[in-house]
Amino acid sequence: MGKLEGKVAVITGGTSGMALETAKLFVEEGAHVFITGRRQEVLDEAVKAIGRNVTGVRADSANLADLDRLYEKVKSVKGHIDIVFASAGGGEVDKPIGLISDQLVDDTLNLNVRGTLFTVQKALPLMREGGSIILNASNAHLKGYAGASLYAAAKAAVRSFARSWTNDLKDRKIRVNSISPGAIGDTAAFAQISQELTDFFVSLVPLGRFGLSKEIAAAVLYLASDDSRFTTAIDLVVDGGMSQV
Repeated sequence: MGKLEGKVAVITGGTSGMALETAKLFVEEGAHVFITGRRQEVLDEAVKAIGRNVTGVRADSANLADLDRLYEKVKSVKGHIDIVFASAGGGEVDKPIGLISDQLVDDTLNLNVRGTLFTVQKALPLMREGGSIILNASNAHLKGYAGASLYAAAKAAVRSFARSWTNDLKDRKIRVNSISPGAIGDTAAFAQISQELTDFFVSLVPLGRFGLSKEIAAAVLYLASDDSRFTTAIDLVVDGGMSQV
């Protein structure tokens, strides 16, 4: 029996990278997974790659009507939720203070902060007691990377949500944790960078390499499963020691 046998999970932004690998692993462990993506053709490809026990819903996590449609689909198909991995997010990390536009602020905060908040809030009526919520932060909120202040601030807010929501939801025994990946080499964010920049990022990692999406998926599985039943409000940093030394 898998670690998530019979569970229902929602994974936003689940069409690529860490979230897609997490969806695949959740299904291998017995869950039915609902994934979202903004582009229908990419969503269809992800559903095909997962292969079974998956429902794709086209949705933008920054759009509240899309989130309503997502949860209506979950309600009609499964009726409840056990796990939410609020993974959708992103932002620019080459915009130092002085070059930050108001549009970039709106886009970054809408997706990472507003989107994460309403992804969770709108899921709550369907969440079963004892469920698990995992928020996708970043090790950027632990560092002072040049050019990443806006993105890091958004992810610091996500990490803060895990602390406060743990208390908000304690009577329902719903655990809330965040995960902070570091440099994950097989994601779109790192796929196109130069060799010089690759070497620079690797030089910051004590383990001497980029991480893999599968390694993030394994960490999310821990937070989603009963293996972490006494773990809540933490920020699980998975970055090869990049932010810790």
